[in-house]
Amino acid sequence: MGLTIGYLAAKLAIDLLQIQRSVDEELVAIVENDACCCDAIQVLTGCTFGKGNFFFQDHGKMAFIFGNRVTNESVRLVLKPEVLNPSTEEQELQEQIRSGSASADQIKEYEKLSETRIENLFSEGPEAFFTIRKMALTLPPKAVIGQSSPCEKCGEMVMKSKLQPTADKMICKACCN
Repeated sequence: MGLTIGYLAAKLAIDLLQIQRSVDEELVAIVENDACCCDAIQVLTGCTFGKGNFFFQDHGKMAFIFGNRVTNESVRLVLKPEVLNPSTEEQELQEQIRSGSASADQIKEYEKLSETRIENLFSEGPEAFFTIRKMALTLPPKAVIGQSSPCEKCGEMVMKSKLQPTADKMICKACCN
């Protein structure tokens, strides 16, 4: 389900912002979780850590912000609670399946309930999955490409701008801990 959520979020954002897959950094994605949905967002939008237009904020939410650098428009998509919260009956059947106590008929009933719920969501389009909010957003700056220097403690190469000054050395963040 996670990849599907990411796929739908990316497709919806691209449509809402009227932008194509990012070639450089035209499109920015800020994800608020590190689940598999983020993989689909990277593939469909072209936003990646390496390109510098994919950002992770560890909020544990199924929420995604997309920004168009060309128009300065941004949209935040938040997964609606009912998408991941099935009916009480479906939840009870799921627990029985997980515990190994479900009968074959109960498994079939669970599959039917789950399939019907998901089909209903999909029939309404991606908008049925998300609360959509257009927003003003100061987009992060474009990626900085910098030189690397060795950490004066461990010797590993580090982007110069990420080195931390100490009393007598420039060291990496890992060596600061």
